[in-house]
Amino acid sequence: MKKLIHFSKAFVPCVIFSILFIVAGLITVCTKGINFGLDFKPGLIQEVRLVPPAVSLTYNGSATVSVETSSNGVTVVVSGIGAENSTFNYYYGQYPTVAELVSGINLIEGVKATALVSGSNSSLGMFTNSELSSVLTSKPYNLYQESESLADVEEVRAVLAGVNDISIKATGTGTQLSFQIRAGDNGSDPEMRNLRKQQILNLLGERFGAENVSVLKTDYIGSNFSKSLVKGSVILVLATLLLIWGYATIRFKWDLALGAVLAIIHDALIMVSFVAFTQMEFSSVTIAAILTIIGYSINDTIVVLDRVRENIKVTNIRSFKELWDYSQSSMLTRTIITTVTTLLAVLSLYIFTTGSMKDFALAMIVGLISGVYSTIFIAGSFSVACRKNWKPEDEIKQQVTLNA
Repeated sequence: MKKLIHFSKAFVPCVIFSILFIVAGLITVCTKGINFGLDFKPGLIQEVRLVPPAVSLTYNGSATVSVETSSNGVTVVVSGIGAENSTFNYYYGQYPTVAELVSGINLIEGVKATALVSGSNSSLGMFTNSELSSVLTSKPYNLYQESESLADVEEVRAVLAGVNDISIKATGTGTQLSFQIRAGDNGSDPEMRNLRKQQILNLLGERFGAENVSVLKTDYIGSNFSKSLVKGSVILVLATLLLIWGYATIRFKWDLALGAVLAIIHDALIMVSFVAFTQMEFSSVTIAAILTIIGYSINDTIVVLDRVRENIKVTNIRSFKELWDYSQSSMLTRTIITTVTTLLAVLSLYIFTTGSMKDFALAMIVGLISGVYSTIFIAGSFSVACRKNWKPEDEIKQQVTLNA
């Protein structure tokens, strides 16, 4: 017999620990609540940068001139009455400095470009304010570029402290620092979306200058959509658990199948508790992490249950507790290798990414550890409790009867 690790000796303390952790998490959910993302909470979300403009554009003429920016460069489109339809592309590689970019744009008839920063600055990373029309007029239209922010997240929070039900967090660092501003909406006022958006822009403009406020994107989730998404997510998780239980029942017996389902319910509750403790944003990304962990955990549990079924033939094992310990001991190396290699990939995501991807990686790290733990101690303790009077002869006799 291979070296036997007595995992079963830790069943009782581990079950008690899990119960206390989950109960504490549920209490936190009831007292502090869950930090629902915009996917699950109706309201407005904006991503804003606070940087001075780099280039100012104006146009005097009868044509329609619009400006677009991308990761490759700046595009100016001329169309309409009084002009031939033309598209002018100013790639950063061909116009590497602000001065060269401005000179190139000034060649377009009627368009006036003015550098608001040093002409020797790199032209890379231009962007616009999505709240303004991209059609040029005689009124200056600003192009921005990645530069040091005029404020940090604490200053932005202080400026917007008077806005009801608002939260602000920083995304990115250095010259890519932006602020994700989320304002809730209870649906009582159909004009609340526009009023709240204008209130935020006015407050930021008064403090930092309207020309220095650039909105990268704006999204809005209505209350009806938010409720349907919450309902759909709950149904999705429950349906997944039901299908897994049905599959495991067909492949194994009901008690082992139920133990496997309890293990993945345990993992889901552990992740919800962790989200409540840390107040990490609970979004569709978190749901994706939970479903991923459910799949990972059930795979690990099914492999162990398969080994349990195979080891029934080992005649010197006299109790199901010993059978579980022996089977888990023989699978321990595989479990460690699989988990560690997956953790290395997830850790790299956590270290080198930001925003929702970083939250996904953190949830995965917690879920991976919980998945191994639940397979050994939660599924194991339930299965052993259900089969405390189990004898190998009974299993062999049943197999002979079924084969006959």
